[in-house]
Amino acid sequence: MNQPLAYIHPGAKIAKNVVVEPFATIHNNVTIGDGTWIGSNVTIMEGARIGKNCNIFPGAVISAPPQDLKYEGEETTVVVGNNTTIRECATIHKGTSDRNKTVIGKNCLIMAYCHVAHDCLIGNNCIFSNNSTLAGHVTIGDNVTLAGLVAVNQFVAIGNHAFVTGGSLVRKDVPPYVKAAREPLSYVGINSIGLRRRGYQAEKIKEIQNIYRILYQKNYNNSQAVQIIEAEMEATPERDEILQFIRDSQRGIMKGYFSTN
Repeated sequence: MNQPLAYIHPGAKIAKNVVVEPFATIHNNVTIGDGTWIGSNVTIMEGARIGKNCNIFPGAVISAPPQDLKYEGEETTVVVGNNTTIRECATIHKGTSDRNKTVIGKNCLIMAYCHVAHDCLIGNNCIFSNNSTLAGHVTIGDNVTLAGLVAVNQFVAIGNHAFVTGGSLVRKDVPPYVKAAREPLSYVGINSIGLRRRGYQAEKIKEIQNIYRILYQKNYNNSQAVQIIEAEMEATPERDEILQFIRDSQRGIMKGYFSTN
């Protein structure tokens, strides 16, 4: 902690066993939890709330003011959950008056040069590969993976356990459990590898596949598909989660199906 080559504002609240490397800058009104490592040339600005056992690599900027012309200096925050790693030169901007905060959940990995804009809400156990970029007001569930160079439009929602392939442009909402790819972004199957890694059994994976076959492969519109799924598929937490996501979608879910076979 007593690093003479780092600048730490007296108003910052930093646990005793935090490591701050040379040339890091930590502003006022910052909280950093036990066991966190702050690399050289990291800048942590006002409003950052960083959890325990995080690792923030050189060049990252946390809690900078948003790139939003409507922002008028209101007091907002960035919240970073425990055990999250933020790699080199990633940028995470604080919220605006819309949500008042930007949130990165627990156990996330935000790789080099990623950008998370103002008012994004990111769940737990997410992985964003290099250069992935989120515009403002994006909502992402738990266990979501964005491959490299993914660009997510503002106000988009991505459901739990979804996987978006590299270089994709995400203009519409991505439902839970799916793999999304191609241009325009399309359904290419469910994220079966990710689900198996997280303990989902074959029967449950097949159930999810059957739901998405109705939605994407049977030429129904969304309203028709929702009615059929609700009428013909047994009520389970996964079925109900998918249906609720579709009903709640503000931008509409991605359309199109591409077979990888």
